[in-house]
Amino acid sequence: MTGLRIHHLLVSAGNREILRIEQAAFATGRIHAVVGPSGAGKSTLLRAINLLERPVTGHLYFWEHELSLAAHSAAQALAIQRQMVLVAQQPVMFQATVFDNVALGLRYRKIDKQTIAAKVTRALERVELASIAKQQATTLSGGEAQRVALARAIVLEPRLLLLDEPTASLDPYNVTIIEQVIRSLNREQGTTVIMVTHNLAQARRLADACLFLHKGQLVEMSDADTFFRSPRSAELQDFLSGRMIC
Repeated sequence: MTGLRIHHLLVSAGNREILRIEQAAFATGRIHAVVGPSGAGKSTLLRAINLLERPVTGHLYFWEHELSLAAHSAAQALAIQRQMVLVAQQPVMFQATVFDNVALGLRYRKIDKQTIAAKVTRALERVELASIAKQQATTLSGGEAQRVALARAIVLEPRLLLLDEPTASLDPYNVTIIEQVIRSLNREQGTTVIMVTHNLAQARRLADACLFLHKGQLVEMSDADTFFRSPRSAELQDFLSGRMIC
């Protein structure tokens, strides 16, 4: 079942076209990896889906919601944004404890304290950081901060989890934990995941489907096995082979 669809998406800055996608569909309950060279528009795609980017044109079908990406109200956006979370490559930690950082979104939603305590504890256990719940988040290492950011996202139980290079520059230990959380969240809760990554091995390990962006265009999209075994375009063939593409 297709949960998320994008039609006629165009993002530009001045006279420069940054991203153009005529159509893309993301199946419910699957992990989608978005790959491509730097500057291809991968992060812009996540921001457009998360309604943080106002494109020139575009239409978003988010399960039961339908939205004009170029002309929507704040109230229309909020109804969709509350069902998804974006984890950035370089997460911001607030001047508070690890527990309070993870609890923040639940408090904004007026959840009762007992429920918050249970949900936050469970989220921190998932990322293996329950033992440092009382530590100041600004003192964490890069890997720990990224895991707290992931816990802060999954505690909200989003329908759609957007990940922008979630393991970039992290050591293998932190990479393993984050990948385990992504897998378990997807399998146990059916969370749909769209993940930007430069790590092709990671895309192979995690993804059910893959998208290849190049020069702001969606060049190829298919199930992961076909994507890696039988790439159709010359650009994707070169990219997967490690050859420079232009």
